Amino acid sequence: MTPVIVISGAVGALGTALAGHLVAHGYRVAGVGLRRHEERLRTLEADLGAGFAGFTLEADSTAAWDATLDAVGSRLGAVSGAALVAGGWRGGEPFHEDRDEGTWRSMLDENLESAQRALRALMPRLVAQRSGSVVVVGSRNVERPWSGTGAAGYTVAKTAVVALARVIAQEVLETGVRVNAVLPSTIDTPANRDAMPGADASRWVAPGSLSAVIEFLLSDAARDVSGAVIPVYGRA
Repeated sequence: MTPVIVISGAVGALGTALAGHLVAHGYRVAGVGLRRHEERLRTLEADLGAGFAGFTLEADSTAAWDATLDAVGSRLGAVSGAALVAGGWRGGEPFHEDRDEGTWRSMLDENLESAQRALRALMPRLVAQRSGSVVVVGSRNVERPWSGTGAAGYTVAKTAVVALARVIAQEVLETGVRVNAVLPSTIDTPANRDAMPGADASRWVAPGSLSAVIEFLLSDAARDVSGAVIPVYGRA
């Protein structure tokens, strides 16, 4: 039976690379994005062919995730696993100088809350079928918080995502469901190259390389791995 993998944030640089990687390796992929991403999801469908189907969330809520997963199940079959790639970065000021709580709240919402909403919808389904694998995306900042200077909200949010994944991994250990995290350093994306034109991008993590690590964690080859936090730093 062909595994069905859900990707949140499927239209981002990593989500798109991961979708292409999984389709090329024989998975069926359900790419999930917000309503404003619908056109890009349709483009991915055209680019990746029958192995990819796009699904839109009517809102970023657990109820919307429930409805979307019902649609995935009807169209592609039971979900085998998920990669929660959706997230965002904002920063630029030391915590003590940043008087605008908007950045803090947006980082928690885009990185932590988006993951926990998806997990609340995903986990009961996976536990009920007593199988499945979920991978969340953290950051090198989780293990090296000093590298997150000027981006305290992002660093705290990614740290919380990884902590949540590890707690859930232990809670569901006896059910056969696995939850793991990857910690990339800077990913080599067009946006990061534009933001850091003077940096040596050859030291960053290639999206294809990170995709291969995520695929391993989703696959049966990693059936004995759960609660792991995998650094994917490249040479950064």
